[in-house]
Amino acid sequence: MTVLELAGARARHLSDVRRFDLILAAAVTLLCVAGLGSVSIATAGHLQFGAPYVLRQGIALVMGAAIATVLAVVDYRRIALAAPLLYGLSLALLTAVLVAGPAINGAHAWLIVGPVQFQPSELAKVAVIVLLASLTHERREPALSTRGILEVLGAAALPMALILAQPDFGTFLVFGALVCVLLLVAGAHLRHLLALAALGSVALGLAWQLDLVEDYQIERLATFLDAEATDPQGAGYNTAQAQIAVGAGGLTGQGWMGGEQTGLGFVPEHHTDFIFTVIAERTGFVGAGVVLLLYATVLWRGLRIAANARDILGSLLAAGAVATIGVQVFISIGMTIGLVPVIGLPLPFVSYGGTSMIASLAMIGLLQSVHRSSR
Repeated sequence: MTVLELAGARARHLSDVRRFDLILAAAVTLLCVAGLGSVSIATAGHLQFGAPYVLRQGIALVMGAAIATVLAVVDYRRIALAAPLLYGLSLALLTAVLVAGPAINGAHAWLIVGPVQFQPSELAKVAVIVLLASLTHERREPALSTRGILEVLGAAALPMALILAQPDFGTFLVFGALVCVLLLVAGAHLRHLLALAALGSVALGLAWQLDLVEDYQIERLATFLDAEATDPQGAGYNTAQAQIAVGAGGLTGQGWMGGEQTGLGFVPEHHTDFIFTVIAERTGFVGAGVVLLLYATVLWRGLRIAANARDILGSLLAAGAVATIGVQVFISIGMTIGLVPVIGLPLPFVSYGGTSMIASLAMIGLLQSVHRSSR
């Protein structure tokens, strides 16, 4: 190969790299690194299925990165063609959870196959994003009709009902937010959105009346509404301990090897739903602020990709990914500082959980695919 050919190949390679959103990739990479460090500290000396938690998380990170890379280099319009298959597979897995999934922490949300434990509702997030974006795009002529909206709601209702039956109220709320954002981006009329809000309120009321809401979930809501009247050793324990841990971090934190609240296990689930307490207690306001800035960067780049997409399908896919990640970040961090009730959601890219990591990185792959096609 001549010097000119080498130079040309290198130029093409650099051109391909620049077609990716490198700022988005860098922010996600830093969050994943912070997550591995936090999981390592939070689970030091503990094993799951005979392996260190951090090792299992690292394997999931590699798998998720590989899937994200494949999705990024494939045209998102081709990915959308697989929407029915992905949707059908997600429904099958969600049904299998209710039939054969073990009860863990009061919910049938996991499937265990040998040494592998995974959460189908996390994978369903990606499948539903792709399906609803495709369906909304097809029904937009040029604006969504009432029939089109009902078809979109019907498609979303099936996985949402299965998830609520687990019960997994946190993921149910994420799906609800996803549907609202996609309808808004697709140009649904205000009257349709108001009717959807009313329908959601009725659905929550029915869930309450039919005892689909567990007693512990009611206690958590009561704790959020009236924290002072709640027993801090009872239903309010999680929130109280999480807030103590966040406050104990101060400005610069107690160091990675410090932190009594998380180090001694006073904060429950501090490697999963409450992992933000590990970051806040060990690195303080400065470290927590950096993590929030990284998430803000991810959401900013995602919104930018949605706005600059070459067509409405790309905008819908990007908006769906941003909404899903954004709502999870808000709820996961919000419940550690008392902004929202404790409903249990992992912090994307940071919390321990292989399925969550893979699903979150898959959404980044979708964003990169839309970005590359718009260049």
